Amino acid sequence: MGAMRPTVLLFDIDGTLVTTGGAGRRSMGLAFERLHGRRDACDSFSLSGMTDRAIVRKALEIIGVQPTPEAITAVIDTYLQYLAQEVPLVDERDYRLHPGMREAVDAALSRKGFAVGLGTGNVRAGARIKLERVRIHDRFSFGGFGCDHEDRVELIRHGARSGAALLGVPVEECRVVVIGDTPKDVAAAQGIGATSIGVGTGNFTPEALLASGATYAFPDFTAREALAALLDGR
Repeated sequence: MGAMRPTVLLFDIDGTLVTTGGAGRRSMGLAFERLHGRRDACDSFSLSGMTDRAIVRKALEIIGVQPTPEAITAVIDTYLQYLAQEVPLVDERDYRLHPGMREAVDAALSRKGFAVGLGTGNVRAGARIKLERVRIHDRFSFGGFGCDHEDRVELIRHGARSGAALLGVPVEECRVVVIGDTPKDVAAAQGIGATSIGVGTGNFTPEALLASGATYAFPDFTAREALAALLDGR
């Protein structure tokens, strides 16, 4: 049976919807090389679950550059230029939509009372570049992005409010579901009192995501239980 409450779904991108064959990391490295002569600026830490602006802030600090808003924006703008060049170059075997995701998104879009959006650390332009390659960007009419807030909890909150506004109801009356592949996605969902569905298509197993507090976790969205959790779960 359908969801009893209006439902806002927020899908993460990297590791959740798609694998990009490292295009994002390469583009970030190229941006740092061009602006600061340090292609290795991001090499010492994992980017999983981080927002674009948080990545740039940390990398600037590592290489000894003051992370002013202007410095962060300059790197992001340059990164986007490289991302638009790098994404089309990735072999189709390495750049893919994860199993079951297109079907899950389309199933949600067919349901009355569902708002289907993005909840991602990517800035909006980067999200578009990555998702257009796999022809799914047009499914998402709103979202919370890394350009809305550097903190993941707050960008998820922004996305939830945007989805509720589309449904014409207060966010407090909505069931909000965050779909992601990292403990940071789970923590962001917890931060706004949302349900979380973890997928083991990134760097964390379903077991690790459940241990971090995920409401549900599955290897990927081909699991029948995953679609049921998305559409009809708590």
